Formats: sequence, structure tokens, C-alpha cells
Amino acid sequence: MEIRELQWFAALAESQHVTAAAERLNISQPTLSRAIARLERRVGVPLFDRHQNRLRLNKYGEVFRAHALRAIGEIDGAEQRIASLVDPDRGTVALGFLHSYGTWLVPGLLAGYRAIAPATRFELRGAAADTVVDDVRRGRLDLGLTSPRPAGDDLDWTPLQQEPLCLLVPTGHRLARRRAVEAAELADEDFLALQPVYGLRQVADRLCAGAGYAPRVIMECTELSTLRELVAAGLGVAVVPIKGSPSGTGDRAVAVPLKDPQAQRTIGLINPLGGPRAAAVVRFYDYVRSTAHASDV
Repeated sequence: MEIRELQWFAALAESQHVTAAAERLNISQPTLSRAIARLERRVGVPLFDRHQNRLRLNKYGEVFRAHALRAIGEIDGAEQRIASLVDPDRGTVALGFLHSYGTWLVPGLLAGYRAIAPATRFELRGAAADTVVDDVRRGRLDLGLTSPRPAGDDLDWTPLQQEPLCLLVPTGHRLARRRAVEAAELADEDFLALQPVYGLRQVADRLCAGAGYAPRVIMECTELSTLRELVAAGLGVAVVPIKGSPSGTGDRAVAVPLKDPQAQRTIGLINPLGGPRAAAVVRFYDYVRSTAHASDV
């Protein structure tokens, strides 16, 4: 059984039309039909139900497709790992990060890195902190940029820099003209926040807990841009990163610095315990670590 036949089968299973699949694969219809017939003879059952010119994947075909896709993925992964060992500049790095880092931190890192390794490919995934951590643990991501430091001892953590936080308030708010505020002054405020799985929410909750209260969160969302717009609409206040605040809200919201020493989050790099193995990942990993505490990252 050849890998290309599995790839042809996967393409036909997706389109369920011999003509369309053959055109997409740039092969003749008879060649594709013979390849599928060979696969069916090998497994001993038909993989498609035939209906005139169209095919429909049957229950045997569904099982075979699941395994074929895994086999194709394994071969592709092996080729990429071997290629990265031969030439670390040409490997692939799967990098996860908090959504908010996609607006400044990640572009800056990648722009700097591509200047020295332009052939490296990146698979970028923005997500909540818990998702980034879980994907690194499960091997879906090579590296992750997250905050706060994950619990447990199964990941390596490299702190990179401190990111200051501020209080975002509507322009008409009683604190809008203040030069700075303390978290203790906010106990009676209505808070708007990201959901608890997000690192920023966890840091903000700890900030309030350190001031002796639990924040009265009246609305939760999943994006910083939405959070800022909710504040601008006058619905409450929010703890947000200083970078980008009040992004997109014009003169409807004001960012007020927080005096508390805890009003910051540590940006860190995570990877599986023992460090990355693929050469391309190791090189990028070393580059990111070298930027720790750099003001322009």
C-alpha cells in the first residue's frame, strides 16, 4: 500500500466525486479508480457506495479514512522532523500564545527571528491560557507564550518579561481623571472580565484577592477587544494590559495605571519538561529566551 494511494483515497473521500478528485490530484480518472480498487481488494470490502457518477463513503470507508489520515499525518510529521534535523532553518514550529500577545509580542518575535532564519515555518494558535498549556502538555504545540505560570512540574517555564496592567474605565467614571489607583479602591465596582480560563482573569482575580475582596464580575467574555468595548459602553471597569489600551475605543474609555506591585503579569515561555527536541524548535526556543526582558519584545 503506497502513501500516495492513501492520499488519493483521502481526496476522494472528501469530494466523493471521481472527476473532481482526479482533477484536484492532477491524475486521470482511470488511474484514481484503479488505485481505489486496489485498496478495496487489500482491505477486503468496498469503501464507497456507488451511485451513478457519485460515491458515498460507507461505514468501512469511514473507519479506513480515520486511519489513513493518521498515517498520512505521521508520515508528514516524520518528514518535517527529519528535514529540521538536516536543516534547522527549514523546520516547523507550532507556537501557541494568549490572544492578546498576537497584537504585539508574537509579531515582534517572529519579525526578529525571520531576519535570521527566514525559511522556518510557523503554525500559530492563539487561545486561552489553559488551552495553550494543555496543548503543550499533549504535544499539539511545541512552545507556548502564556501567563501566569502554569501549575504542576511537568513543564519548563522561562519568564521573559513583566507586562504592566491598568484599570480601564469609561470616560465619565469617577476614576477617569486619576493619575493612578489602587485595587483596594475598586471593591464596590462592577467588573467586566474574561472567562476564568484566561490568564488575565486569573491575574486580575488574584490582584483583587490581595486587596481583600472578590471582584463583582457582572459580565464575562472571551476577547480583549470585546472587553474594552463593554467598558467604553459604560457597563463597568476592567483590568487589562497597558499595551493596546484603550485600543479601538477612541475617547470613550481611559486607561488608569494601577499602583499595586501585583498589577502586572509575567509573560513566560513554556515547553515540555527537558526542552524541545526538533532542531528548528530548539533554535527558536533559544532565540526567544535570549530576548527575555528586552524592552523591544
